[in-house]
Amino acid sequence: MTSPGRAGARRTEKLQAILSATERLILDDGYAAITYRSVATAADVAPGLVQYYFPSVDDLFAAVLRRSTDQVIAELGAATRSDKPLRAVWAYASDRRGSALLLEFLAMANHRPQLRTVIGEGGERVRQALLAAVAARWEADGRDHDGVPAAAALFLLVWIPRMVLLEETLGTLTGHAETLAMVERFLDDVEPLEE
Repeated sequence: MTSPGRAGARRTEKLQAILSATERLILDDGYAAITYRSVATAADVAPGLVQYYFPSVDDLFAAVLRRSTDQVIAELGAATRSDKPLRAVWAYASDRRGSALLLEFLAMANHRPQLRTVIGEGGERVRQALLAAVAARWEADGRDHDGVPAAAALFLLVWIPRMVLLEETLGTLTGHAETLAMVERFLDDVEPLEE
């Protein structure tokens, strides 16, 4: 007989395998390709087990999003507590994998309105965590920043690289190099790299 602790560990292991497989499939094939069978095959579990844990595919998507949000907040915690939180935000937002996953969730929200709240809550949690770090740095340096509020700077640092990625996938490239260079100059000014 399996001990309760061992059974719980196996359950957690299978749940994590299902969530990881779903995330990989979303990134590789798009959210529309997600079925109980495709996830089960990728996670090496029975399709019924996926449906047992997640009665609807939307429940599965919500769980993937919540796990991803928790991971992002945990990973960004240390980075944004450094002396260069703006650079940490820029690196986070420039991560192609994370941005691609976010764009899939945004597309999903357009077609699955029941997920909008979950996606919005996750986005707000990440934004608030980032803003706390950026605002502290923004105020600590004693500059005026030309009247630009920390929240506005954060929004631009988060969305510029994501829009660049989106436009690149469509073949639109005009202005990208100049915009990215402008942000790098801004970062060099407010958070210079040590030489």
